[in-house]
Amino acid sequence: MKLSRFAQIGALTAVTALTLSACAVNERTPAADSTGDTTLSGTIAGAGASSQEVAVQAWTAGFQTANPDVEVTYDAAGSGAGRESFQAGAVAFAGSDRAFTTDELTGTFAGCTDGSDILQLPTYISPIAVVFHVEGVDTLDLDATTLAGLFAGKITKWNDPAIAALNPDATLPDLPVTVVHRADDSGTTENFADYLHQAAPDVWTWEPDGVWPSTGGANEAAQGTSGVISSVTAGNGTIGYADASRASEEGLSTVAIKVGDEFVEYSPEAAAAVVDASPFEEGRTDGDLAIALDRTTDAAGVYPIVLISYMIACADYADAAVAPVVKGFLQYVASPEGQDAAAGSAGNAPISDSLREQVNAAIDLIVTE
Repeated sequence: MKLSRFAQIGALTAVTALTLSACAVNERTPAADSTGDTTLSGTIAGAGASSQEVAVQAWTAGFQTANPDVEVTYDAAGSGAGRESFQAGAVAFAGSDRAFTTDELTGTFAGCTDGSDILQLPTYISPIAVVFHVEGVDTLDLDATTLAGLFAGKITKWNDPAIAALNPDATLPDLPVTVVHRADDSGTTENFADYLHQAAPDVWTWEPDGVWPSTGGANEAAQGTSGVISSVTAGNGTIGYADASRASEEGLSTVAIKVGDEFVEYSPEAAAAVVDASPFEEGRTDGDLAIALDRTTDAAGVYPIVLISYMIACADYADAAVAPVVKGFLQYVASPEGQDAAAGSAGNAPISDSLREQVNAAIDLIVTE
């Protein structure tokens, strides 16, 4: 992980921790602890990615247990809706499976003070599982070109020679392929499309976007992660993509992806390996930890179809009463306790200690004075 943007902040981390302990309560809000010994109170609302809905539920439960006078709500309306709500000032924080682009950050954010930086914190890391339901077929091995051909509508039958060549032991039926994709503006869609575009650009010619392109072939649109899982489960010959927490929950058949000379099943560990090997994007402010994922790596044991879901917040809130609660919540989200709680519920990969250091330094930029 490239750390150059945080050289100074990292050097000051220990000093900052000591300074915080000496500050008055009305100057700095302490992180919530497991005993609930905190002065935090109030209600904050968030909205966004359905991929991290289960994780947010775990974070909310843990944070509210430690802070009984706090209420956190989260509307899993999708990444696009979350970013729009945050920009309009309708929610105090957003969850998004992609970061705001640098161009988007030039817009107005109604809940922040004029000139406030926007914090984008990579606190949820999860593989995107390719799920399918073909009666009599439990697992499949696919390379990027074949996978892109399926989702682009260029491979229309399950017994296509390209699939058969990669799966010589499978009994593949003469059955039409039905692609299930997100109907909403989805960060999961954008991450999945980014993998297809990076790994198989000759087949997947569309630029990555949160809105599914008109690809041809048999397509079915479904709302949110739950909708995709339900549609794939209910059909026969269906294939889709979803946050891995929901794929394992429903027990669907999944695809192993070819990386180098091996086929790799999705796992939290394989997803986390890609994140730690990828740099931060250039041209970002100190609190904006957008990561440029390398999806074409041939490294052993790496699963390249991964999403990073960000928690997005203001560095300086227009409503000063909101800031301490948001800051405390995000501190819990990034903490080992919070990450373990999410992993236990959602099966995602806890962030590494090195990434946590960067996230905590960014959270400390939230103004609570």
